[in-house]
Amino acid sequence: MLGLLISILMAILIGIIGDALVRSRMPGGVFGSMIAGFAGAWLGVLLLGSWGPVIAGFPVVPSIIGAALFVFLLGLISQALRKAA
Repeated sequence: MLGLLISILMAILIGIIGDALVRSRMPGGVFGSMIAGFAGAWLGVLLLGSWGPVIAGFPVVPSIIGAALFVFLLGLISQALRKAA
């Protein structure tokens, strides 16, 4: 149970850092940051591999880069949908 809580907190922290790097506004607040953190960790490890320090199963550097990329892509999609509407 403690491991799950630490993983969720790490995902939130990674999502917030990724959001700050892109200087975008991730919708959904803390829940949105958690989703960005989990998706960013998956995307970062997929693209960059697993290297650097690992905390709670998250390789920190690739996860932050992946979260920033995820937030950036989500922002692009959101802008495109607003223009189309």
